[in-house]
Amino acid sequence: MYEQVSHSLLNDILIGLDPKVDSNDLKHFYIRLGANFYAIHSLFHQLYGDRRDFRLQMHKLVEVMAKQYTNRSSELRQSDLAREKDHDWFLSQKLAGYALYCQEYADSIHGMHSKLDYLQELGINLVHIMPLLDGPKGRNDGGYAVRDFRKIDSKYGTLKDLDNLSADMRSRDMLLVLDVVVNHTSDEHEWATKARKGQKKYQDYYYTYTDRKIPDLFEQTMPEVFPETAPGNFTWNAEMEKWVMTVFNDFQWDLNYKNPAVFIEMIDIILFWANHGADVIRLDAVAFLWKKVGSTCQNEREAHLILQLMKDCCQVTAPGALFIAEAIVAPVEIIKYFGEDAVNAKECEIAYNATFMALLWEAVATKKTILLEKGVRSLPTKLDRATWLNYIRCHDDIGLGFDDNDIREAGYDPQLHRRFLVDYYTGQYPASTATGVAFGRNEKTGDARISGSLASLAGLENALLIHDEAATAISINTIILLHSMIASFGGIPLLYYGDSIGTLNDNTYLSDENKHHDSRWVHRPRLNWDNAEKRHVEGTVEYRIFHPIKKILAIRKQIPAFADLNNREMLTISNPHLFAFLRFTSSGIHSRVLVVANFDTAAQTLELKDLEAVNVFEHTQVRELYTDKVLSTRHGQLVIPPLGFYWLQL
Repeated sequence: MYEQVSHSLLNDILIGLDPKVDSNDLKHFYIRLGANFYAIHSLFHQLYGDRRDFRLQMHKLVEVMAKQYTNRSSELRQSDLAREKDHDWFLSQKLAGYALYCQEYADSIHGMHSKLDYLQELGINLVHIMPLLDGPKGRNDGGYAVRDFRKIDSKYGTLKDLDNLSADMRSRDMLLVLDVVVNHTSDEHEWATKARKGQKKYQDYYYTYTDRKIPDLFEQTMPEVFPETAPGNFTWNAEMEKWVMTVFNDFQWDLNYKNPAVFIEMIDIILFWANHGADVIRLDAVAFLWKKVGSTCQNEREAHLILQLMKDCCQVTAPGALFIAEAIVAPVEIIKYFGEDAVNAKECEIAYNATFMALLWEAVATKKTILLEKGVRSLPTKLDRATWLNYIRCHDDIGLGFDDNDIREAGYDPQLHRRFLVDYYTGQYPASTATGVAFGRNEKTGDARISGSLASLAGLENALLIHDEAATAISINTIILLHSMIASFGGIPLLYYGDSIGTLNDNTYLSDENKHHDSRWVHRPRLNWDNAEKRHVEGTVEYRIFHPIKKILAIRKQIPAFADLNNREMLTISNPHLFAFLRFTSSGIHSRVLVVANFDTAAQTLELKDLEAVNVFEHTQVRELYTDKVLSTRHGQLVIPPLGFYWLQL
């Protein structure tokens, strides 16, 4: 919209642009800037309007956006235009994601080229390569403590290597996902180094204090993220003679977004990586972006304003790039990272569906779907132009962030049920076959989270150890069932490296001085490519897992009802072991698909009379899309195999 104050300022800014920037073809940039500037100005003013240098900072922001637009290749600009015309392109059922550590998966960025064939064989076309940026050895939080935001860590390769890889991926129609850690830097970052040496400009990039007065006020309401390894939220720096906020680890300094220079630096970095081929930018730890005394310093309104401003700036310079919100918070909060009071996403187009992930693991442990159904029904409806990343495992731990009211309604005591789940997945519960490891145990509260590979948590490690074929089959069926859920629920299924061949826990981290304190390294192994080759050998565990998952992804891509268009209806059925929902679209084949999953190790009966209200069965037989078999409904029942699933075409 046109608004005189903001557009008068815009005119002044454009007149004052660096002539080198202004000499480039900026037609599309000017159009997008004009369309978005009122929103950009309004958000920037809400955050920084009380500063005397507000106009100067606005000028710097626009100059950064223009500079990065001129740096954007013609190929990427053409991609931007195509995605603007097909603006729902990322909601397609044809997307399937995969998250990996570059060194553990392929040794280096260069080594990734030869490993893309494996991903394409599986059906993957979106690849999240976890942190590649330069960081200290050891004290780097798995790459999330960044020392240089514009430099690839030499152990992975070079920026040129990444450019070559992104070009190779584009030629294969594969999307590249890269991380930008927006909440903090390594304490060895140039900004932190200059802050330690007394430069006030860079001390203002962080939260630094000469005494404990303000830190103590913060600590009254701030929770501890890692109570075992990083208690408290502040660290004394002797060289600087100040306390600095360190929410995650003492070597990760939290950035101060109350300083507009920090925002401008970070938008410059985000656009830098978009220009180097990142189709999707994963924004790490977004829930922590704004700190306020008297609050938990999570999910603050200003954090959302920052993300809206980042999105608006990116839409001007690189509108084809998407944002992922890495915000592992309660459902009522996570939905806000798509953007509140909007129809289309105004912050991040994609968010992790951590609640669905945790609910799936709860159903595996209890073999019942009561809490799963209640928890899914409690998920707020997402925006139209937004989607979930549905995953089973990732590089991080499993948190049990269910809603306490849902747990009670499912018939459990919240504290006791979470303790049961931790005991179950760490093998402490008598009937459990899981071999996970506790993470982040809080001795004060007894709370803990769970580490472990998918296969080990599903009991495969234990089954292979005791050479129990029946237990092995149960574990494999569990793995396949879980993948069927993330493929059909609505969103982008995101597989974790190694899961498609049954990779087990890796306990070698215990002998590494830089890793032994962090149990999450148990599920961050080097991928065994000799084991991966066994996917071609019929009868092996790798074959029995890889090919069903490959088939799930291939069939998913053929079912338009699996596109994520807010087109899912949850169904209530009487059998507590079954989970059912309807996916639908307006036209075409497979326009209505009933998904039914059995989380029990025994076959379960679906009574079709439970579904009369939605009129899903009009005939005496139905086609199951995964097996391509025709099933009879003549007797008013369907029997769902143990740990099995049906995708029924209606």
